[in-house]
Amino acid sequence: MAIKSVSIRIEEEMLNKIAHIADYEGRSVNSQVLVLIRENIKAFENVNGVIDGNITPASNVKPTRKQ
Repeated sequence: MAIKSVSIRIEEEMLNKIAHIADYEGRSVNSQVLVLIRENIKAFENVNGVIDGNITPASNVKPTRKQ
């Protein structure tokens, strides 16, 4: 499995809170974010079925509402 890097913009307060939780759990912020993402994917798949591992990001993007 390839490891990819993603950059996100996050409010400082939210980052501080995630860092606090990560520290409490004995994880890095990066590891804590990965845990949250995995939990979100699992919850989604439990409701909607397993996501095909071959899905491309472009086909998984919600279209804009602009007309």
